[in-house]
Amino acid sequence: MKEREYYKRIIVFGLASLVVIALAALFGIVWYGYYRELIYRPFWNKGNWVLIALYALLVVLFSRLFGGIRVGYYKRMDMIYTLILSILCANVVAYLQITLIHRWFLPPWPLLLMTLADLVVVIIWTFLSQAIYVRLYGARKMLVIYGDRKPDDLIQKMQSRRDKYKICEKIHIKEGDQVIFRKMKEYEAVIIWDLPSQIRNRYLKYCFAHSIRCYITPKISDIIITGSDRIHLFDTPLLLSRNMGLSAEERVVKRAMDIVISALGILICSPLMLIIAIIVKAYDGGPVFYRQERLSSVGKEFRIFKFRSMCVDSEKNGARLASKHDSRITPVGHVLRNLHLDELPQLFNVFLGHMSLVGPRPERKEIMRQYQKEIPEFDYRLKVKAGLTGYAQVYGKYNTTPYDKLKLDLFYIENYSLMLDIKLIFMTAKIFFQKETSEGIEDDQKTALRGEKHDEK
Repeated sequence: MKEREYYKRIIVFGLASLVVIALAALFGIVWYGYYRELIYRPFWNKGNWVLIALYALLVVLFSRLFGGIRVGYYKRMDMIYTLILSILCANVVAYLQITLIHRWFLPPWPLLLMTLADLVVVIIWTFLSQAIYVRLYGARKMLVIYGDRKPDDLIQKMQSRRDKYKICEKIHIKEGDQVIFRKMKEYEAVIIWDLPSQIRNRYLKYCFAHSIRCYITPKISDIIITGSDRIHLFDTPLLLSRNMGLSAEERVVKRAMDIVISALGILICSPLMLIIAIIVKAYDGGPVFYRQERLSSVGKEFRIFKFRSMCVDSEKNGARLASKHDSRITPVGHVLRNLHLDELPQLFNVFLGHMSLVGPRPERKEIMRQYQKEIPEFDYRLKVKAGLTGYAQVYGKYNTTPYDKLKLDLFYIENYSLMLDIKLIFMTAKIFFQKETSEGIEDDQKTALRGEKHDEK
């Protein structure tokens, strides 16, 4: 099994390297075939190779910011989105680099044509690499171990990735350790699904001892521990969990980034926001903006701004979450929500300090109270300022359950860094092309408002 994983990593690395080399080769063709001859003082041979190598490095760096070139991990369309966004950013930087070398602007059309060629290369490479990966390794055969809470929701999600996961069997803990241990040896991986800590730890240790790949649904306390510092009291290892949110230095740096980026965003998006405002007003004559009280850091209330996407009297019967086929959403609102354009006015909230660019999404006080009745830990999200985008928005969906959103937001809070903020901002660009990130909840979907239970023991 270990040897198989070793060769698998080599093949995945080789496939990822192949697309980077192909894209760098296209840049080399454009550089040698057009731009090099226009430079006042052409490079020596090594200088040309350095420039091409720098372009390859740009592709790698931007792809990491957008999630990485992860063959066998992403769906095909996710991989294409990641590479296209990486290429666009790399090509813009490359053009600026060439302009600086020439000391004046050069025609951009060769790079524009190269971008089209890049798109063709990316699509061909994505389909070929995924086909090779599936052909060589196929879906990983897995066993699910569960307790009181059935894993039906998890299995349904994993069935959307039949190329990667194959749930062959599920077994209840009442079958006993000996039966479960024997079953675990028959599969490539095990999923430990929402079990009491003592039982879960026993199965986790067995997987570690026998080198079995193990997927675990973390509890709130597990996620809090991930942000702990490792310290040593003489020869005794300890984990120090500070539980303070962001430090003073981190808050200052984060606020400075919020001011700069939100100001630029307002400046660049002003024409688009004006057009949207005219369309919203022209559709039904109602208010352009939707204002609502939300909660941010330490429960502080603020008024959030959004473009109105629902009919004027949408909440005459009280607050409720938008559902997948919500009749309150206007035709204009559907477009705005699908493209996430209804969120643009929140740049003003960020600039004014009500919100941050990155953080847990702000909730309404009434809905927050209902969540807290079922999930008392839900107010842990208030340790940091609410955000325009966040970990739960990038890695989750609009209809992700509140309990899972809480876990995702805690991952962010406990592992905060400036680089993580920058990465999440870049990855937010990718979710604009993913419809599921703007879908409402299903009519029968379980949420904290509908009595979903979780084992935090």
